[in-house]
Amino acid sequence: MNIILLCSGNLGLVVLKQIHSKEQIIFVFTDKASKGIIDYCCNNKLSFFSGNPRTANAKQIISSLSCEILLSVNYLFIVEQELLDAASCFAINLHGSLLPKYRGRTPHVWAIINGESETGISAHLMTAEVDNGPVIKQVVVKIEQSDTGDSILQKYNKLYPEIVQEILLEIRENKIIFIEQDHTRATYFGKRTPEDGNINWNWQKERIRNWIRAQANPYPGAFTYYDGQKVIVNEIEFSDYGFSYLEENGKILKINSEGIIVKTSNGAIKLTNYKTEIPVSFKEGKVLIWEN
Repeated sequence: MNIILLCSGNLGLVVLKQIHSKEQIIFVFTDKASKGIIDYCCNNKLSFFSGNPRTANAKQIISSLSCEILLSVNYLFIVEQELLDAASCFAINLHGSLLPKYRGRTPHVWAIINGESETGISAHLMTAEVDNGPVIKQVVVKIEQSDTGDSILQKYNKLYPEIVQEILLEIRENKIIFIEQDHTRATYFGKRTPEDGNINWNWQKERIRNWIRAQANPYPGAFTYYDGQKVIVNEIEFSDYGFSYLEENGKILKINSEGIIVKTSNGAIKLTNYKTEIPVSFKEGKVLIWEN
């Protein structure tokens, strides 16, 4: 089968390499920041376009393309009907959630933030509306207490290529099955930016922990401020250190060799992995704040 692949990031590169070794890729769409994908296409003489597919140059290319399968993996842009129509058989997207839950961007990060015990991968038919087409296949991925946004992506790196091969085989054997989504159960979460990582110390400790691990290194990280300096926090532990409920949330209760113990609304937490752009001298009794 000939395939047009829409892909971004390392996850897109993993699938690109796997498909290219077994199928005929006639064109690749990616974004300008996905240097690994761009380099791979150049080195392997694959025709590609990097950038917004809604530009005039892209539309001219799209009008000349046709394929059997249009496949989207971690692609950054919304795909319009003109590109969907290039596929004579199926236009398929791989989405990192158990649809219809968590439609939208970075669903695995949102799932961790919201304290979910599982997430997953859904392969579905693409329509003009984002993430709402019939589901072809779903795989459940457990979220462990130690998982971060990045560790979930590492699990996806192994599973996505397997799912793609299973789907292509089912298409060849005419065994593909479509299951309509229950749109009444759909949830949608939007795009996240590095500026969205502010830690609210009035939250309960469980939400703060999920907030931090979901965005931990190599993601931009959750953060707070101390004396005007940004503090990026990558790991915390719950602490039994005592406090009065009258004390301000975000107050530094204790500093020792293991970390910084901070009060939250329902318990103390210990910052065990954090960094600042310049050295900072933390002091007990001072308060970490929401914004600079």
